[in-house]
Amino acid sequence: MTRLGVHVSVAGGLDRAVIRASEKGCDAFQIFSSNPRSWRSKPITEESAESFVFLLQQSGLSPAVDHMPYLPNLASAKDEVYAQSVRALARELDRCRTLCIPYLVTHLGSHLGSGREKGLVRIVAALRDAFDRSEGNVVLLLENSAGTKNSMGSTFSDLAEILFSLPEETRRLGVCLDTCHLHAAGYDLRSGPALDATLDLFQEMVGLERLMLIHLNDCRGSLGAHLDRHEHIGLGQIGEEGFRAVLTHPALARLPMILETPVDTCRGDQGNLEVARHLASGIE
Repeated sequence: MTRLGVHVSVAGGLDRAVIRASEKGCDAFQIFSSNPRSWRSKPITEESAESFVFLLQQSGLSPAVDHMPYLPNLASAKDEVYAQSVRALARELDRCRTLCIPYLVTHLGSHLGSGREKGLVRIVAALRDAFDRSEGNVVLLLENSAGTKNSMGSTFSDLAEILFSLPEETRRLGVCLDTCHLHAAGYDLRSGPALDATLDLFQEMVGLERLMLIHLNDCRGSLGAHLDRHEHIGLGQIGEEGFRAVLTHPALARLPMILETPVDTCRGDQGNLEVARHLASGIE
């Protein structure tokens, strides 16, 4: 059965995230280990780490996933921002190791007008440098983007070039596909046949063995519109048929899926989890 979860807050302490995920009925969960809108991260105390790991082991939730903060830009042409970004990535990898979190998700950033090729060179060098500065077996998952202006990672070819440029880091690199971003970038998921065609292309260019996590989000914008606006499961342009196909596909159902859907008067996290689980059952 597919392991479903949501992004939860760490307000009040890292261990509170485990409790919140359990209360929401999650099988897995995702966090920001520190303030996502700051370059600084509060050191993780030994007591805090021990409490988080203990509760995680007791909860049965798996996997726990960490997400990089918003400010780092691994493709930046600005040297100061780039250097800060590499340091932040190495630090976050170490924080995951401390918390026994197996996966860290990162956006690939924007080349800021310097061009795709220069952006790819920057990203590959950043990943290599960050891995050299950190220890452990935390797997860094490269998240696809919606394809907004100058953004990196919206195409399977971007992901493939980065992964294949770092053959020595195969065990430490994987992919997280966001369904909203896929749709926004022009990859169709709206039916079983459309999903099959998209996954065939991913298999050809990247390899399904590199796919380790799904961010399960509907999309408000039309196919290929490059609009990164998440919507409740089934209520956006991907729709229920698309998510039923995703949640029951043999190559995807084995993967953990994290919802990053809105929380509003229409639905909260638990409502979206319920819809996702119903669609995963395959029942019309």
